[in-house]
Amino acid sequence: MAKRPNGGGTITKRSDGRYQGAAYVTNASGERVRKFVYGKTWDETNEKLSKLQDQERQGVPVPDRNWKLGDWLDYWLAEIVRPNREPGTYSKYETMTRLYLKPKLGRTVLTRLTPTQVRGLLAWMRREIPEQHSTHAEALRVLRNALNRAMQEELVGRNVAKLVDMPSEQTKRKTPWTAPEAIRFLRAARAHRLYAAFVLVLVLGFRRSEVLGLRWQDVDLENDLLSPTMQIQRVKDEDGNSRLVLKKLKTESSTATLPLPLFCREALDDRRYLQRLERKKAGEDWSQEPDADLIFSERNGGPIEPRGFSRSFEALVKRARVRPITVRLARHTCGTLLAWLKVHPRVAKAILRHSQISMTLDIYTHVPDGDERDAVTLLGDLLRGEKPIG
Repeated sequence: MAKRPNGGGTITKRSDGRYQGAAYVTNASGERVRKFVYGKTWDETNEKLSKLQDQERQGVPVPDRNWKLGDWLDYWLAEIVRPNREPGTYSKYETMTRLYLKPKLGRTVLTRLTPTQVRGLLAWMRREIPEQHSTHAEALRVLRNALNRAMQEELVGRNVAKLVDMPSEQTKRKTPWTAPEAIRFLRAARAHRLYAAFVLVLVLGFRRSEVLGLRWQDVDLENDLLSPTMQIQRVKDEDGNSRLVLKKLKTESSTATLPLPLFCREALDDRRYLQRLERKKAGEDWSQEPDADLIFSERNGGPIEPRGFSRSFEALVKRARVRPITVRLARHTCGTLLAWLKVHPRVAKAILRHSQISMTLDIYTHVPDGDERDAVTLLGDLLRGEKPIG
């Protein structure tokens, strides 16, 4: 058994047969405190004590308290996520924490969390919700984010969740509408009061929250331009009450100015006329905020609930007797049709307002064009012996 050098702390054998190491280190508050480590053998304890002192030499302080993971997640959500992230992000993180992370790992001491325990969480989720592969991955992402912040706060020395492989998201790729399907839907929706919104989703690829957040001041009808700046979101206050609010779009790509084709311009002209009639009929019951000036509003002027918009879309899809898809996939229909028309990906990226070209190319790579189809047909004919070689 080797002796530790001067200033290297002490190792003693306890009455229960285990070994205890002790050394003075600096905590997160800048105070000198005595820190203890334990091991079954002298060598194991010596290794832990050496690691502790290596951190001290590197300027990494020890935590002021032994957080349990559940306590840290609560603090992280309330003090870091809620004030700084979008309401939708907070809601997603809170759901993953409440349903999955805290029930299985909440009592674990933050500094003692291991990759094996994280893998155990994922194994439990695979048993409980076997088909929800994207949820498995989302829970791990949330845990990684929380532990990243714990590292920044110098509560842990490493992010053990990053040592665990991300579960594969085995989502079935759904196919957007073809041009005939989109045309059939719009014909069935022609008389609906939100017809213009559906046109903007399919022609310009608007997201649901974006189209519901459009204001008349965002439209330049003289120059046929559209400049989205806001979105509709449902947010919760600290008392748990929720309401619909207008919030600024997050990225520059989302607020890019778009050309307004005649088809969209005509639909918006009809929408303006209809809204004036609705406002006249509502009279004093018109409740729209003066600075909102929403293009797509309820009959009394208030903002439209996004889920209600989706339900209206689904009802019209059923009436049109076309293949059922979601509003989100209707937006992707715009991208696939642009690819089919051989519009350059960078032009499509600008229209769809993707933040990265890779998002646009992901759509393009799943749309075989005519050249590709002709090429594989020729190859098939060649290999079947129907085409002469040379």
